[in-house]
Amino acid sequence: MADSLTQPSAPDSPADAGEDPFTLRSRAVCRGIGRLFARNNIWALPEMPLRNGRRADLMGIDAKGKIVIVEVKTARGDLLGDGKWPDYLDFCDRFYWGLPPELDRACLDSPDFRPECCGVIVADEYDAEIVRPAPSHPLAAARRRVEVERLSRAALRRLQVALDPHCSSWGAELAG
Repeated sequence: MADSLTQPSAPDSPADAGEDPFTLRSRAVCRGIGRLFARNNIWALPEMPLRNGRRADLMGIDAKGKIVIVEVKTARGDLLGDGKWPDYLDFCDRFYWGLPPELDRACLDSPDFRPECCGVIVADEYDAEIVRPAPSHPLAAARRRVEVERLSRAALRRLQVALDPHCSSWGAELAG
């Protein structure tokens, strides 16, 4: 059974006809990073809302239960103009920038981008490579437990809605 959760559409498919090139490029970078992560036993969700109102492009869990967040940038202006990325650091053990191969990443070595706490992944739609590993900045155990539970519940909800779209609004009355 193929669906949009398991089979990303090709960039030139009819479903993508109305989407802007940056969205398509971002989707391709996420797909490549997802493949890299899967080979390394890291399972991630795209577009994961955080409790501070931000949204992680990719948020996942590695085999040791550590949380990884990737912020994907496909344009230089978007990368240089992003002042919100430090808000993600309180929700992960490791943080990465995810970029397409053609994007100049030299700015990520500057102090403004805190290279001592951020890794870099270069990806296209087929694969990805970690070009700078992300150092681990362990979350407190209680914070990690809450975030892992939120991520797990989001993944289970998305799976259930993919299997049965009629239940997409159910459960809201229990979310207190």
